Amino acid sequence: MKPSLRSLILLTSLAFSGWAIAADPAAPSVPADEALSRLKAGNERFAQSKVSAGQPVAARRAATAQTQHPFAIIVGCADSRTAPEIIFDQGIGDLFVVRTAGNLVDDYALGSIEYAVEHLGSRLIVVLGHERCGAVTAALAGGSAPGHIESLVRAIQPAVAASKEMKGDPLANAVATAASIPAGSSGPRNEPRGT
Repeated sequence: MKPSLRSLILLTSLAFSGWAIAADPAAPSVPADEALSRLKAGNERFAQSKVSAGQPVAARRAATAQTQHPFAIIVGCADSRTAPEIIFDQGIGDLFVVRTAGNLVDDYALGSIEYAVEHLGSRLIVVLGHERCGAVTAALAGGSAPGHIESLVRAIQPAVAASKEMKGDPLANAVATAASIPAGSSGPRNEPRGT
């Protein structure tokens, strides 16, 4: 992966990270600052091709079969090139990942995020955009799309509209803006949720 793509991934992660807090769950959690530091370090290892051993050992698989304590929630695109566990160099049970084309968050995805916060103790939510997102590209192109892809394109349209007057690359602007707009919304969020 080129450094420019790594930079965009990490920059997008940092720019659109939000903090979630809930009543203290029974499961231990990692503070959001520590979780973000772990993600940055893992992404740096990935970018420098110095990733840790990729496959979980039997003991780790057995431990996570009994319980899970992911330290971060990643809302990412379903694009096969953007696997969060790989680009953040994390193992099984480390991340709670919700993936849909265009990073869209519907009721199912939101329920999954709420579960990870309330029941698993995750305290960091990162919305991860990426270069050359096909869903956002389709939304930028306008028109209609076949089948259920149309619902994705329609849901991304507010980001396209909100980023229309921005200077720079229209696709990069729409990806960044899409990460800040909840599904079913007509515009960007006012600001990320704070602790």
